Amino acid sequence: MTIAMRIMISSEEIQAKVKELGEKINAHYAQSDKELVLIGLLRGSVIFMADLCRAIDKPHELDFMTVSSYGGGTVSSRDVKILKDLDGEIHGKDVLVVEDIIDSGNTLSKVVEMLKTRNPNSIELCTLVSKPSRREIPLEVKFLGFEVEDRFIVGYGLDFDQKYRHLPFIGEIGL
Repeated sequence: MTIAMRIMISSEEIQAKVKELGEKINAHYAQSDKELVLIGLLRGSVIFMADLCRAIDKPHELDFMTVSSYGGGTVSSRDVKILKDLDGEIHGKDVLVVEDIIDSGNTLSKVVEMLKTRNPNSIELCTLVSKPSRREIPLEVKFLGFEVEDRFIVGYGLDFDQKYRHLPFIGEIGL
């Protein structure tokens, strides 16, 4: 299958935005005496989170969850399943949930709801990409990279059928 692709966000733009987000996160948590934990939602967030954690000066832990609401499709089923839970404890800590993309908000809102039951000191959201036109559940995203139109995009962690995550840019694909 041949897939046409158009670059929407270049590698240079992404790296500049990651640096900017790191600076904002540094400023936000500068006065906190609580431990900071970055929680990446696998698999999409891993590339963004790897770069982002190097842009954050405050010592922090990394942890991961695997959640699914898509199965093998491209449309959310709204039935969120936890496939891999956190390895560490978040009670009393500052939590920063790191996502590659937020579109409907259904999955992330359920994850945040679950994390709140573990009594962290705070929970904030950071996403590289947001599709506000697709939002079904309002979310307060403290650290936002890029807002994009409702297009099917891949690259820099975003995938189509587990492919194209490796691309250093974000591109729109036409199937």
